[in-house]
Amino acid sequence: MSSIDPTAGEVMRPPLPERGWPRQRIIGYILVALWTLALLGLVAYLVSAWKPDMFWRYAPGYVSGVWVTIKLVAISVVIGALLSVPVAYGRMSHNPVISALAYAYVYFFRGTPLLAQAFLVYYGFGSFRPQLDAIGLWSFFRDAFNCALFAFSLNTAAYQAEILRGAIESVPKGQWEGAASLGLQRLVTLRKVILPQALIVALRPYGNELILMVKGSAIVAIITVYDLMGITRLTYSRTFDFQSYLWAAIIYLLIVETLRHGIDWIERRITRHLKR
Repeated sequence: MSSIDPTAGEVMRPPLPERGWPRQRIIGYILVALWTLALLGLVAYLVSAWKPDMFWRYAPGYVSGVWVTIKLVAISVVIGALLSVPVAYGRMSHNPVISALAYAYVYFFRGTPLLAQAFLVYYGFGSFRPQLDAIGLWSFFRDAFNCALFAFSLNTAAYQAEILRGAIESVPKGQWEGAASLGLQRLVTLRKVILPQALIVALRPYGNELILMVKGSAIVAIITVYDLMGITRLTYSRTFDFQSYLWAAIIYLLIVETLRHGIDWIERRITRHLKR
């Protein structure tokens, strides 16, 4: 005769949260207090060291630098998005040659530093000036901004291709089969069925890539592009006041936070049908 465990039907409930002041809570409050003090100290320093004449003298340069940064990132992200489509198609292709070429492209641009890529374009193409001049491309590559734009576009295209490929492959294969059963062509299926679902998955990685591009754009100051960091370096070389770098950090933070909130808003809008 088998015995029945009286506790077999009981539901295991999670433990009650600890009351009082456990060690984790104390450490958390200490860290928050330290960050708050650091922020208040930074604000106090900026207020006490405020130099109106310096601000009004160099503020127009910062505005132009922000515009150069936004223009560089925006154009390169758009061009990279266009280039990522054939690269993602090549990565998903069953043709071994096309797939290998696409993989090599992605592997190189994702496996090497963006700074090295910018140097390769800026200094490397300068070594081929006669050849580029003969085909009419030297007028493009002699401009540092164009070299940065070229390098950034190729770099972000590799990352966006992987984001797009992963998002498309995350859509269940039943979506393809259901569309085929209705007689839809593969291109129509991709445009009207697969991509709308894939873009929901890809939105957050696309947003992260955009934010990384904004922060990574600071390296173009090294190749004489007067973006936000380039103007900051110029300001510091004339004033020797590290306030100039604090201004740049605050501006970058504002740009990133604006992008982050914008991406959150878009995500809430396009996923309204998924919420109950």
